[in-house]
Amino acid sequence: MTKTVLVTGAASGIGQAQVDLFLEKGYAVYGVDKSAKPDLSHHNFQFFQMDLRGNLAALYEQVPQVDILCNTAGILDDYKPLLDTSEEELQVVMETNFFATVTLTRHYLKKMVEKKSGIIINMCSIASFMAGGGGAAYTSSKHALAGFTRQLALDYAKDGIQIFGIAPGAVKTAMTAADFKPGGLADWVAQETPIGRWTDPAEIAELTLMLASGKLASMQGEIVKIDGGWSLK
Repeated sequence: MTKTVLVTGAASGIGQAQVDLFLEKGYAVYGVDKSAKPDLSHHNFQFFQMDLRGNLAALYEQVPQVDILCNTAGILDDYKPLLDTSEEELQVVMETNFFATVTLTRHYLKKMVEKKSGIIINMCSIASFMAGGGGAAYTSSKHALAGFTRQLALDYAKDGIQIFGIAPGAVKTAMTAADFKPGGLADWVAQETPIGRWTDPAEIAELTLMLASGKLASMQGEIVKIDGGWSLK
């Protein structure tokens, strides 16, 4: 039977690369994003334009269960320290990067536990391990997501659910486009990255596909870094 995948943040960047690769490999893919539908027409792709911080009843009704959940959606915080971050900004980042993932996971996890089968892949970050990958809000949200990923993996391993995290470093996406403007951080980041370049979203998608394959049966709760060697320094 065709396996089903739900990808959040599917309209661009890493999420869109994941969608493209899963479709190429024959999966049935559902995409969610608050932005408009990507320029993609495929008989195995269905897209929902919605904010994950809002009411998800329409999504749950049309997609009651999936085999693989990719919690990819996330936002940055302009590397702001706490005193430059408003309460509203902090709340929006935490709701998007952490609480929306918890809410979506809670719904689909119930169905997976009933089936004793399922894979959940959370998009963590090198900011899940260290400071400097973002500002106060982003780093806090990704640390929280890493802890959630590990605890989820421990609690539900006995139910046959595999839980993973992916921790990218600098990835060239629409979300990081400001870094490539004149005076941005793009050149500096590339120079400071051991492999000498930014990671491409397609590389993150390939790692996602491997984790989603079900072939790594003994692997559980790992947050896999794919950062060009940044965290080796």
